[in-house]
Amino acid sequence: MTGGARGRIRAFFEQNVGKIVTTREIAEVAQIHDYQRRIRELRNEEGMKIRSYRDRSDLKPNEYILESLTRDPSIGRRVSPQLRMEILERNGFTCQLCGRTGGDPDPTDPASKVRLVIDHLTPISHGGGNERDNLRVLCSACNQARSNIEPPSESAANLLARIRRAPRRVQAEVYEALRRTFD
Repeated sequence: MTGGARGRIRAFFEQNVGKIVTTREIAEVAQIHDYQRRIRELRNEEGMKIRSYRDRSDLKPNEYILESLTRDPSIGRRVSPQLRMEILERNGFTCQLCGRTGGDPDPTDPASKVRLVIDHLTPISHGGGNERDNLRVLCSACNQARSNIEPPSESAANLLARIRRAPRRVQAEVYEALRRTFD
């Protein structure tokens, strides 16, 4: 198996096409900690039909399957460094969903810090592209949770942006009012 971790993972999936494999097996083959990124690259850049529990209800978390050796068209996801900086500046170096900034504590792991990423409003897998009006800043926690989910309507997004800019006590007041309304 050649080509670094990505090559090792590619070969492992190809040897096990149609079989369920676990993250433990993939991690052993990859010999790196960040093997999930390599799986995304194989899906998006090489068009491999690797599926997880998010794609198929018969799979459990930590399970993957390469459905076939036939490849899908690859997806060009790269945002240029210049465009990335432009979007970060436009969005005030702030997550557009939760208001976190880079380096804030990660809500799922307070020992870690969130990173800011460029997100596609309409995912590339749903026909979106790298146009400026289809890009926004999200923190790594919100981006991970989003995973190809369509965004709120424009009016809801505007309202959420206003709430994020409000003082904390006003945000808490809005939260309590909505909680009472929907409980």
